[in-house]
Amino acid sequence: MSAAEGPLVVGVDTSTQSTKALVVDAATGRVVAAGQAPHTVTTGVGRESDPRQWWDALCGALRQCGDAAHEAAAVSIGGQQHGLVTLDENGDPVRPALLWNDVRSAPQARRLVEELGGPKAWAERTGSVPGASFTAAKWAWLAEHEPDAVRATRAVRLPHDYLTERLTGQGTTDRGDASGTGWWASGTEAYDEETLAHIGLDPALLPRVARPGEVVGTVRDSHELPFSKGTLVAPGTGDNAAAALGLGLRPGTPVLSLGTSGTVYAVSERRPADPTGTVAGFADARGDWLPLACTLNCTLAVDRVAALLGLDREAVEPGGSATLLPYLDGERTPNLPHASGVLHGLRHDTTAGQLLQAAYDGAVHALLGALDLVLDEDADRGAPLLLIGGGARGTAWQQTVRRLSGRPVRIPEAGELVALGAAAQAAGLLTGEDPAAVARRWNTAAGPVLEAVERDGATLDRITGVLSDAAPLLERRAGAQ
Repeated sequence: MSAAEGPLVVGVDTSTQSTKALVVDAATGRVVAAGQAPHTVTTGVGRESDPRQWWDALCGALRQCGDAAHEAAAVSIGGQQHGLVTLDENGDPVRPALLWNDVRSAPQARRLVEELGGPKAWAERTGSVPGASFTAAKWAWLAEHEPDAVRATRAVRLPHDYLTERLTGQGTTDRGDASGTGWWASGTEAYDEETLAHIGLDPALLPRVARPGEVVGTVRDSHELPFSKGTLVAPGTGDNAAAALGLGLRPGTPVLSLGTSGTVYAVSERRPADPTGTVAGFADARGDWLPLACTLNCTLAVDRVAALLGLDREAVEPGGSATLLPYLDGERTPNLPHASGVLHGLRHDTTAGQLLQAAYDGAVHALLGALDLVLDEDADRGAPLLLIGGGARGTAWQQTVRRLSGRPVRIPEAGELVALGAAAQAAGLLTGEDPAAVARRWNTAAGPVLEAVERDGATLDRITGVLSDAAPLLERRAGAQ
């Protein structure tokens, strides 16, 4: 390892499929070591993971970083949002965590909205209208279906909270991740007593919400981790808020993230409250807001279509009349938790490559439909979209976003933006800087700009029409008559 110019920090991204760790030079942003280890997710009707796998993966990823991790002065965890982690009196998981993309809690989400004042009241109180992904709905599902697990629970955590607590021994979270639960009120920036009482969740089971820039503890003595004793621990945050830090976002800059899920978001100085539920009014990790829209079906869904067709994911072809709504896991935007994929407009001359392109179009259509709602009214609609996530490196994704958005697209060269954002938060503990300013100093958003092309309004209109016509099918629960 070459000598670093400043102190070293560790940023962690614990995502749906794996945990990644970066050791970063706080002075320059240079990544001096990296590690990654996988974890598993159940398939079928639910999406669950054992939180202990996340810890094992964190330990494995840090061990891959070698001596650099031992030299780090601070660490921060960025993690998948919404997941429900239930712990017993010993701090062990009562059951596997219910993940963000587990939609079994859709009926509970609908009931919560109806029973506590309707969509407008929810948006005004919490900033969001909760869907199946929100943690409050998952707790309500657990209480209904597994009451013994609820009775055994002595602490409720989010995924990043769980790992932070295992580092420090202290139960803490941050405003960014707490804002995705449904039981944190954005208006008061505190846990909402009415919601907690309604779902039967004792606030004493929840972690303390740390302030931005706060040191939440130090790494405990542990033979499992390569950290030095006394390494500072930052509050951490949810993955989208961490990526916003990693990009050094200023208000109004739009981001389109292509991963297992797809998201569009932007930092705003105004507290969002969308009563339609399309935009989640999340907090960011700094003190501003992060209005965000999310789809459940993005890169994995398109890759699945490519596999069914026997094609490479880049083997798209233009033209044709086919429309494909790739809602393979239900969908969150639009809010269709029981949906499955829909193909319309198939002809004798339709090619496999055109079907694959239709899958890309259907995935991007859902994201772009929410973009204007995410942005403030005075945001520059001609500014480049920042395209991030695993799909951002794919030519077919890039060209589809350009064609359907009609906007220039910037592709940051920096990878692992969630882990980089967590590292910037850790660096801020040492320097006293705003973590977003740290990331801007590191120049993390630098990358090539693809110029705008004419917007393909005809394709967008066709997809919108099919979506509208297919709504009764998409809203129907599987097996219903």
